Amino acid sequence: MVTGQDVANFLGRSDSATVALAGEHVTIVTAMARSYTRDRGFDGADPFDDVAAVITTATARLLANPGQVGNTAGPFTVAGGFTGWSLPETFVLNRYRKRTQ
Repeated sequence: MVTGQDVANFLGRSDSATVALAGEHVTIVTAMARSYTRDRGFDGADPFDDVAAVITTATARLLANPGQVGNTAGPFTVAGGFTGWSLPETFVLNRYRKRTQ
């Protein structure tokens, strides 16, 4: 099971605020990964290593913008909110997702 401490370690941060926020977000991202794969890629509550990596990286991205609001700096705009899995995350999760043939 991926924990808030795992995500904080991945980010190179160990402060209690980051660990606590990561703990809240990792629950949400884990639920989304479990739903996306329809419970495949998990051994009970524990995700397989590659799915755990997806959960860790997606949670880290979510922590980078916990307010989920968009930002604009000059000509650059960053969309707010979780907009989906990254391409590498999608490749991993699609290994477990049941798809039509």
